[in-house]
Amino acid sequence: MNLKINLDSPHIKLKGLGGYRIEVLKSELNIHSIADLLHFIPNRYVDRRAFHKINTLGASNTEVQIIGEIIDVEKVRSASGERLKATFSDDTGNLELVWFKGISYTQKKLKPNEPFVVYGKLNQFGGALSIVHPEIESLSTFKRKGTHGILPIYPSSERCQKAGVSSVFLRQIIKEAFERFGNHIQEALPEYLRNEFGWQEKRKSLQELHFPSTYEHLQKAQFSLKFEELFYLQLQLLEKKQLRLRNIKGFEFSKIDTHFNTFYKHHLPFELTGAQKRVLKEIRKDLGSGVQMNRLLQGDVGSGKTMVAVLSALIAIDNGYQCCIMAPTEILAKQHYHSISSLLEPLEINVKILTGSTKKKERDSLHQELSNGDLQILIGTHALIEDKVVFKNLGLAVIDEQHRFGVAQRSKLWKKSKLPPHVLVMTATPIPRTLAMSYYGDLDLSVIDELPPGRKPISTAHRTDASRLRVLKFVKDEIAKGRQVYFVYPLIKESEKLDYKDLMDGYHALSRDFPMPEYQISIVHGQMKSEEKEFEMQRFIKNKTQIMVATTVIEVGVNIPNASIMIIESAERFGLSQLHQLRGRVGRGSYQSHCILMTSENISDDSKQRIESMVQTNDGFKLAEIDLNLRGPGDLMGTQQSGVLNLKVSDLVKDSQILHLARKKAEELFREDELLLSEKNKIIKDTLVQIMNDKAFWSYIS
Repeated sequence: MNLKINLDSPHIKLKGLGGYRIEVLKSELNIHSIADLLHFIPNRYVDRRAFHKINTLGASNTEVQIIGEIIDVEKVRSASGERLKATFSDDTGNLELVWFKGISYTQKKLKPNEPFVVYGKLNQFGGALSIVHPEIESLSTFKRKGTHGILPIYPSSERCQKAGVSSVFLRQIIKEAFERFGNHIQEALPEYLRNEFGWQEKRKSLQELHFPSTYEHLQKAQFSLKFEELFYLQLQLLEKKQLRLRNIKGFEFSKIDTHFNTFYKHHLPFELTGAQKRVLKEIRKDLGSGVQMNRLLQGDVGSGKTMVAVLSALIAIDNGYQCCIMAPTEILAKQHYHSISSLLEPLEINVKILTGSTKKKERDSLHQELSNGDLQILIGTHALIEDKVVFKNLGLAVIDEQHRFGVAQRSKLWKKSKLPPHVLVMTATPIPRTLAMSYYGDLDLSVIDELPPGRKPISTAHRTDASRLRVLKFVKDEIAKGRQVYFVYPLIKESEKLDYKDLMDGYHALSRDFPMPEYQISIVHGQMKSEEKEFEMQRFIKNKTQIMVATTVIEVGVNIPNASIMIIESAERFGLSQLHQLRGRVGRGSYQSHCILMTSENISDDSKQRIESMVQTNDGFKLAEIDLNLRGPGDLMGTQQSGVLNLKVSDLVKDSQILHLARKKAEELFREDELLLSEKNKIIKDTLVQIMNDKAFWSYIS
C-alpha cells in the first residue's frame, strides 16, 4: 500500500514462476504483484528449531521433527487400496512412516542408510508410533535450504497444491522477492511513532513476518504492520471528516422555537430516556453549527430513534426548512407516516407520504405542495429521489435503515437542496464499535443504548419440531387472552435443495390447526402487490386476524402493541441480526411477549451458537459482537460492502485492540497537526497522498 510503483506492478518475475503458477497466485491467493506477495500473511507458524529422539515420543498427536535413516521400505496392498510404508530409525528406536498418495514418486526419494529429516504429526495405532504423509528431505538439503527455524505456513487450496504452490514454494519466492526488492520497501510510519512502541522499520518487520528470528520479534512485527494498516484506514476516514467540516457548509438552524417547544412540553407521549436526551443534544449542536451534519444514529429495536428524528424535524421546521424521511420498504414508510402524522396532528404540521403505489393525482398535488413549501415533512421510499420530486428548501434528510440504500441513491437526495441538507442516518441493526469505526469512521456517531421505561424483556425460547404441539397449544392460550401472533418463514416457495418449512406449506398447516371461523389468518410476503399487502396488514393491525403468516418482509416497520408472540420457523436459516430484528416486532405493548425459535433436531454448531445467543440475551449490541465473531466483517456488512475493507494484514475481529489504538493515535495526530504540515509527519502526509492517488480501498468508504 505504501510501496514504490515497481512493487505494485502486476508483472511478477521470480524464479519458478511461470504463466500457470502466476495465474494460480492471482485467482486462488489474490497475489497480483510483488507488494501483494510481501504482504501475504501466513496462517500459522511451525517451530522447526527443535529435534526429538524417538524414545522420548509419546502418543501426544503433536508435530515432531526427527533426524534418522530409512531402514526398510515396502508397498502394502489391501482391500482399501495401496500404501507405502517405511521404517524410520534413529539411535534410540524406530517408527513407521506412511504414504497413501504419491507412492511411486516418494519411494524413489527414500534412499536407505542416508540421513533424513522427517517432520509431521505423530499418531499411535495398535501401540506403534507413526507419521502419515510426513515432510521428508535429506539432511544436506535441509541444511542448504535453511528449513530449520520458525517457519510460516501459508493459506492454500487444492488447486495451489496441484500447481506446486505450497508453503515451501511460497517461502522460496518470498525469500527471493526480499533479496531483489527488499530495499525498495518504503517506510510508512515516522521514526518518532516507531520509537514510541519499539518497532523496527517496515522492511525488517515484513522480513520477521515471513522469516521470524524469535516468536517475540514475530509478535512485534505483526503488531506494527497491523497498526500501520489500521492507522492509515483511520487517518483516511478522519481526513474525509475534516474535509467535510472545513469545506461543506450547512444550513444553520439557530432557533429552537414554537413547534419544537410546544410538542416537547405538551404532546410528547412519554418521557424521553437519558440516551434520547443525550443524542438530541448532540444533534441540536450539529444543526446549529453552520456545518453540514452527517450523523449515524444507532439504536436497538424499540429504543426510540423515530422520536429523535421527529424532534430533529421540528427544529428544521422551526427554522423554515423542510424535512424528508426515506425508508427502504413501503411497509416501513407507511408505519412512519401513520405514527409521525398522528404525533404531529395537534401542531397542524403538513406530513405526506410518497411511495411507488401513490396515485398520480395524489402525486401531482404533493409535488405542488412540496415545491411551494406548504409540505413540511415528506416520508417515502426510493420514490423520494425521483427527478420530479422538487423541494423548496430541504434542510434535513433522515434515512432509516441506511445500509439498504446505495451511495448513488443517497447522493440524489443531497442534490435536492441548495446546500447539502443535514443528514441523519438511522439503523436498528446494532453495529459493533470496531465496524462502526471502520465503515462509518468519517461520520459522527450517536447511540441510544437504553429502552424506554416499562418495556418488559422478551422471553425467548428454542423449540424443535418434536415440541410443535406444545407450542401450538401455547399460541392458542395466548390468542384466548386476546393476543396476536406472528409466524415467520424463510422461504416463499418450497425449495428442492433446502429442507425447510416454507411459507405456503406453513399457511395451509396453520389453517388446519387454527380453523375458521374461530381463528382468522393474514398472509404477507414480498411477492404480493402493495395493495394486497396493505389490506392484510390492516386486518392484522385492526385485530381482525389473530395470526400473521409472513416472510422477513415484516422484519422492520411493523409496530403492533397487541402482537405478543413471534414464532420463527427454521430459525437456523436466519442470521443473528435478522432474528433480533424479527424478535423486535413483539414486546411493544404492556403484555409479556415471547419469541419462539423453531428448528429441526439436527442443526450445525454455528446455528446452535446463534440460537443460544438469542435465548441468553435481548441486547442487540452484544448479539452484534457475537455475529461479528461468527461471520466476520464482510458478511456482517453485506455483500455490497464486503470488499470495501480489503485488509491485507489485520483482522477487525481479532485485532480490535490495535484498531482502537490506531484510532486514538490518528485522532491525536490531527489534533496536533491537522494539515500534516510538520516535518516529522512528512512520511504520513506523503503516504496519504499516495493512497488517494492510487485510489486505494480507503477512498471508497462511507
